[in-house]
Amino acid sequence: MDYVATLHFVALLFVASVCNFTFAPVVSYPTGPHPPDSVAVGDFNNDTRLDIAVTTYRGSNAGVFLGYGNGTFAVQATFSTDYNPWAVTIADFNNDTRLDIAVANGFDNNVGVLLGYGNGTFAAQTTFSTPSNPWAIAVADFNNDSRLDIAVANHDSNTVGVLLGYGNGTFTAQTTFTTGTGPYSVAVGDFNNDTRLDIVVANFGDNNVGVLLGNGDGTFAAQTTFSAGNNPNWIVVRDFNNDTRLDIAVTNGPDNTVGVLLGHGNGTFAAQTTFSTGKNPQSLTVGDFNNDNRLDFAVANYGTASVSILLGYGNGTFAAQTTFPTGNNPDGVATGDLNNDNRLDIAVASSTLGILLNTCYCCAP
Repeated sequence: MDYVATLHFVALLFVASVCNFTFAPVVSYPTGPHPPDSVAVGDFNNDTRLDIAVTTYRGSNAGVFLGYGNGTFAVQATFSTDYNPWAVTIADFNNDTRLDIAVANGFDNNVGVLLGYGNGTFAAQTTFSTPSNPWAIAVADFNNDSRLDIAVANHDSNTVGVLLGYGNGTFTAQTTFTTGTGPYSVAVGDFNNDTRLDIVVANFGDNNVGVLLGNGDGTFAAQTTFSAGNNPNWIVVRDFNNDTRLDIAVTNGPDNTVGVLLGHGNGTFAAQTTFSTGKNPQSLTVGDFNNDNRLDFAVANYGTASVSILLGYGNGTFAAQTTFPTGNNPDGVATGDLNNDNRLDIAVASSTLGILLNTCYCCAP
């Protein structure tokens, strides 16, 4: 086979392995009298099937839906939190190989940690104080002691707080670092390639993102800001252009866009490039939905009752959105292979918990 023919053959193989992606109609699971606000995916009962955790708007609990491995879920079990848990995240905080839950209890000004028993149930929460109105949580090891720590965006106090973990499910008192106005969400990455983890927040009131470079001991330098759109809210960190440097993506609610700020690898970022979404995008997550080894976006469009998928080209740019209906007011979104078919599915917190199964075709098995 000559060189040109070989290239043609390889190209055909690549095309054959890429999904012509779409999603099945949303299937809804009730969360009780309060709609879900945030959603996370993990295996809570060690059966190799993915489960889902949600928190409820103006409720006082976390809901857990155990998965059957075929894209369907049991009726939720609830575990008490404090009032109005804005956000939920999952990690093993006490090193027992069982997943635990952490929530940002917005109206009670604390972070609640619910330790998992490994069977889908959880201990009563232990709370750790924060400043006013914590909205979002990120988990990482900020002081290099091999114990997970928590960063929390304190919306009403214009700070990000760091709670260093003891490795047993408990944490130190929070140390705070100044952000811009109304930090809405927080994410973690090494933005300047010094092997120390840094923090980025979406400063809702200042129309920018703030990067706080880490010192490797749980403390952080003063933030450096980079312009975003109007009222940036949800932020994620990945390498979107395959240059081994971390980039930032953020949803800009009133602008109906997601903005991408490509990283220079030294803690600074290029001006954002924006890509259209539905109305009032809120939560944002990342995955490869069409199996082309390029990162794509899934965005919860609060104002248009839909999720947008923006397929990535692998160079930091993205195709025009394709939208899929959800329940009303979708706010949180997460991804995982919920039916074990090697395709990424979507869980969305809207008026209910909604499941959108990926039904791409012409995929490699």
